[in-house]
Amino acid sequence: MLKSELIERAARFRGVDGDPTRRLESCPSLVLNADYTPLSYYPLSLWPWQTAIKAIFLDRVVVIESYEREVHSPNLDMKIPSVIALKQYVKPSEFPAFTRFNVFLRDRFSCQFCGSMSNLTFDHVVPRRLGGRTTWENIATACAPCNMKKGGRTPQQAGMQLYTKPIRPTHWQLQQYGKQFPPNYLHETWRDWLYWDIELEA
Repeated sequence: MLKSELIERAARFRGVDGDPTRRLESCPSLVLNADYTPLSYYPLSLWPWQTAIKAIFLDRVVVIESYEREVHSPNLDMKIPSVIALKQYVKPSEFPAFTRFNVFLRDRFSCQFCGSMSNLTFDHVVPRRLGGRTTWENIATACAPCNMKKGGRTPQQAGMQLYTKPIRPTHWQLQQYGKQFPPNYLHETWRDWLYWDIELEA
């Protein structure tokens, strides 16, 4: 069967018993790498159920766990996958991209001067007017009041102390930080594949 036919077949799946009130958006699939670890912890690597089913038809993933709910096509009924694993390993880059989100994640979404988690922005530790560059090692998360207080000075000049020195994190480090921010919703079939601090049964 051609790849286009597979995608078309997957796209014809409809909701459980055709009932539009039972929203399938609440049934995402947790995506694991080929080594059975999540592609990402934060944000958690989730695919919509349609994407997961297309990947199954294209033979790119294996189904590990499923929801009790089903979707239907003219010729096939299928349980919605809740956990899938890629067949081909995706090697993460050693260093993550230098983005707003990743800087916030590195700094645990808190001001590096006072610890506040509100009104967050960025601060050049060494101000640009003094030659400071926009790099991992010179950008720290700061709340708006602390940013205003520091102004165009160094922390030492402003009499302020950084909680942690900004660094260029590795992909592994960001993944470890991400484990500290579990999503509000964790389906029971996901728990064995996520390594947050869940007490193991004896």
